[in-house]
Amino acid sequence: MHDLMNDLAQLVAGEIFCRLEGEKQRKFSYRSRHSAYVIDDWYHSVKKFEAFNQMTSLRTFLHLMALRYLVFYLTKVVLDDLLPRLSYLRVLSLGGYEIYDLPDLFENLKHLRYLNFSGTRINRLPDSLCALYHLETLILRDCSELKNLPSKIGNLVNLHFLDIRGADSIESMPSGFDQLTKLQTLSNFVIGEGDGRLIRELKNLSNLRGNFCLSGLENVNGQDAREAKLNEKLGIDGLELQWGTDLENNTRKTEVEERVLDFLHPPKKLEQLIIENYGGVKFSSWIADSSLKNLSSLKLRNCKNCKSLPSVGRLPLLKDLSIIGFDQVQKIGVELFGENQLNPFASLEILSFESLPNWKEWDTCEGDKKVLKLPSLRELSIKTCPQLLGRLPTNLPSLQKLEIHRCMSLVVSISSFPSLCKFSIQGCAELVDDCSSPAKELSSLQTLSLSNISKFNIPADRTMLRFGNSEHFEIDGWEELASLSQQGFSLVGHRFISVWWCPQLQSLETKEAELQPDKISRVESLRIYYCERLNRLPQVLHELTFLTMMEIDNCRSLVSFAENNLPPNLKKLRIRCCGNLEYLVDEKEDNKSMSSTLCLLEELSIDKCLSLMSLSSKGHKNICNQLQLLHITDCLKLSCLFSNTKFPITLKYLRIGGCPMLEYIAEEFEESACLESIKITYSGIKSLPRGLDKLNHLQEISLGSCSNLVSFEESGLPSTSFRDIEVIDCGNFGALPKCMAGITSLRRLSVSNCSADISFPLGGFPANLTSLAISNAPKIYRSLVEWGLNRLTSLQELTIGGGGCSNMVSFPEEGIGMMLPPSLTHINLSEFENLEFMLSEGFLDLDSLQKLVIRNCPKLTSLPEKDVLLSLGYLFISRCPLLQEECSSDKGREWSKISHIPLVKVDGKRVIPRDLD
Repeated sequence: MHDLMNDLAQLVAGEIFCRLEGEKQRKFSYRSRHSAYVIDDWYHSVKKFEAFNQMTSLRTFLHLMALRYLVFYLTKVVLDDLLPRLSYLRVLSLGGYEIYDLPDLFENLKHLRYLNFSGTRINRLPDSLCALYHLETLILRDCSELKNLPSKIGNLVNLHFLDIRGADSIESMPSGFDQLTKLQTLSNFVIGEGDGRLIRELKNLSNLRGNFCLSGLENVNGQDAREAKLNEKLGIDGLELQWGTDLENNTRKTEVEERVLDFLHPPKKLEQLIIENYGGVKFSSWIADSSLKNLSSLKLRNCKNCKSLPSVGRLPLLKDLSIIGFDQVQKIGVELFGENQLNPFASLEILSFESLPNWKEWDTCEGDKKVLKLPSLRELSIKTCPQLLGRLPTNLPSLQKLEIHRCMSLVVSISSFPSLCKFSIQGCAELVDDCSSPAKELSSLQTLSLSNISKFNIPADRTMLRFGNSEHFEIDGWEELASLSQQGFSLVGHRFISVWWCPQLQSLETKEAELQPDKISRVESLRIYYCERLNRLPQVLHELTFLTMMEIDNCRSLVSFAENNLPPNLKKLRIRCCGNLEYLVDEKEDNKSMSSTLCLLEELSIDKCLSLMSLSSKGHKNICNQLQLLHITDCLKLSCLFSNTKFPITLKYLRIGGCPMLEYIAEEFEESACLESIKITYSGIKSLPRGLDKLNHLQEISLGSCSNLVSFEESGLPSTSFRDIEVIDCGNFGALPKCMAGITSLRRLSVSNCSADISFPLGGFPANLTSLAISNAPKIYRSLVEWGLNRLTSLQELTIGGGGCSNMVSFPEEGIGMMLPPSLTHINLSEFENLEFMLSEGFLDLDSLQKLVIRNCPKLTSLPEKDVLLSLGYLFISRCPLLQEECSSDKGREWSKISHIPLVKVDGKRVIPRDLD
């Protein structure tokens, strides 16, 4: 909705409608009838719902999604105290919350029309729900833990809509559905063992419409199925009939299941039909009855006892046919098309066969002139049919997509598919082309994927003609392939190329004489993975003027990426796990001619290339004059980045990790440099280049596990855009930059496990900090307390590691007037060996506190009082044995302080909501 329209709607609604969103929370009027609140975090505390306390006549309690978290946590106060007081509610939605147990709250909510618990973890519904005589909509979608529906569900006589899709733990339906005569939508009706007669209750549900699923049909006999009167449910568009997956169960009788299917004849207007896990030997005649003239989609799955398929070729509007998991089928032929059927499958567009392990023969009746062969078929998919012999149908004029996967006995010919757009072969006996007729170019082909082909029987010249113009070209798992040109393939002519798992491939070389300028210009992307013998890249790369992205992964024989120059317009290059790669560019020509070539590379990523020594073999070639992102990790021999060249002024993001031989990046930063981010970990860096204060665009510096690093340069840091400093596990780092208080743009500071002598900076910290983390730095912590932590009036996240602070008994410290900033939303405490209690007075003004984490405080026994933790949404306690004992059960002394918190974890186990056993 446009903002102006939203404003107008709220103006017209006045006090009748109220909405909570972020900082816009306010108290609702007693006149409010409809409420909505935006889910903007993943835990919702008591504080969030204070605005509802004055409600007396609310009709709607609805949440709206702003952020897409996987789960949400809700304080139990809403279910136990708030909702039972909203006795006039018509609409209640709590979908998506991590709710396990529902109290008997519905006794006071008898006016409810709409109830949504979708995606929750509830395992039962209280009986009081069945007192909601006015309820019209009940949504329990994806309630995966729900075992049963309430036993008196028949009392919900006004129910119109019941959605239990994804509630797969429901094993049976209760009796009483025959009383729900107004029911229009019923997503699934589950018949449990011994409850077969309950299917008779469907007789009275004449208003059912849309999609309907019947499951547990192995528990039904023929007479019960007849009484369901399924054919009289004229509003049903889609029908799914499900039997249990255990087809080998001795209690299942094929003749009974055949009778059940006979009597489950659907209405004639049915459009979609799915039959799954049916145990009969044959299908009912109604499936192929031409009276189902509207049926457009038919899916038959895991009918493992059926030896033949129904004659569905006579269905006039059938567009999508899927056959999956037929173990007994050995031959498919005229029975599928229909005996003497003149125009079978006239409308069929999508045909799929999958997991037919004994299928050997496909007789397409091509010798019979009276039979038309799938004239409208656009997509054909055959997967995991290992014994299928022979060839595919040869006359599929409309076929656009062909997928053959794991059919190792099948011969695939491409000569009869003039309209093919996507061609994917992943395992077949032979790929052929009918050479008796002139080869025609597959001009429509967009995607070509070839994998695990036992025999490639297409001449090289016809390969080029057939496949040379596909936009996407992928070869995967071709063990015998030694070169592309040997089979008639080429790098040119395609836009996106991927080569995977070709262990014998040594070269991608293409003869220069064969190159055509109009085709060369098409190549944009080249990916090469797991080609262990590939030892060089082709010279033709320098002529691929549109090539902008390359990835090379696990090509361990590759020594250098290119000689002298990179491809002229390459912008993104990623190289990974090439163990013998020594240089990115191997300089072999005259340095002057090399330096005159402009390089457009913008992003360079090199990972786990253990032999890499430098980017350029002689250090003269400047391959970084346009570089914006450089990411190098786990290159153990890398000792030099920019030795004979200046630091590239275009570089914005520098990421170095796991390079112990790398001591220096460059000598000095230039004033015009665009650098925004520096992150260096596990490397031998001794210092950063001079001129940090000149980097007007610099926003963050992150240094981790750099044992040689002592301090930043004395020149300081920029003060305009700089926002983030992080120094972690740098044991010799002993000094923060001077005059930190003057860096007013700084928002985040983290110092952890550095030199024990590191001290508080002169002048303190900048007041605009929003995140501060100090660990194992007792001098800084003590000075910070004396300086006044409350000076940081914008601080939201505070992390304190108490290594070396052995005198601290309480937090905040008692008796010294230590005050916490009221702006705090997150507090993280750890490693306070003598901490005994949390001082409630120190939390009095923390109305915004959402998250409290306490780790490894072995003497801690108590938390602040409940009244000062009402805003808390998440409490995490780890390795605090005394506190754990008081919090881990409802009998503990601290339980009353935490029971209202939406999410509480103690030593990794959820206490609230309680983990399921």
